[in-house]
Amino acid sequence: MIEISNLTKCYHKKAVVKELSFHIKENETFALLGSNGAGKSTTIKMMLGLVRPDGGSVRIMEGKTVGYSPETPYFPEFLTGMEVLAYYAKLQKISKKERDKILPQILSGVGLENDRTKVRGYSKGMLQRLALGQALIGDPDILILDEPCAGLDAMGRIEMIQLIRKLKDSGKTILMNSHILSDIEKVCDRGIIMKKGNCLKEWTKEDLADGSTLETLFTETIGGMV
Repeated sequence: MIEISNLTKCYHKKAVVKELSFHIKENETFALLGSNGAGKSTTIKMMLGLVRPDGGSVRIMEGKTVGYSPETPYFPEFLTGMEVLAYYAKLQKISKKERDKILPQILSGVGLENDRTKVRGYSKGMLQRLALGQALIGDPDILILDEPCAGLDAMGRIEMIQLIRKLKDSGKTILMNSHILSDIEKVCDRGIIMKKGNCLKEWTKEDLADGSTLETLFTETIGGMV
């Protein structure tokens, strides 16, 4: 579904992503893991075409569409959640008839149904839900979720993980970036561990089959490198 080959990005002559390669299969939930500064967000921005790579390539299967939920979502504070989704749907040239049909379903799916609160009154969790709802407009084949659980309380995290599981079950291919390793372990099939722009290790659920935790694997991988 997605093929990343020798992807490289430099800022001020310093490589922040270095010849990174990985692939994501259809209907797989894939994780980018790493400490701050590992190059995860830069990788995502190159995949989305927001940042131009200095080398390598990003290939997405022809005809597949992508939805993106940013780490720090921002929406006009004077709009309601429904109005925000309507705005983004109009940008995608979705007809009013179709908007009236799908937007209530999307809001309901992310737990914001019948909500008339202006965005200025949203909690962090509500903003994350709205960002996910925005990413779902147009029913994309691929979802790229940058820190979808960032800043959420325990219940908010549980509910977000449940939403991601439902999206996977519906056939979505998902790329997820998170510092919360226990959440990644619950929903992801496979992933890579990055440090300073390099891929140190690719892991799968089979690596955790003996009772090991992703936290242990991550610590051993990152801690063992200078």
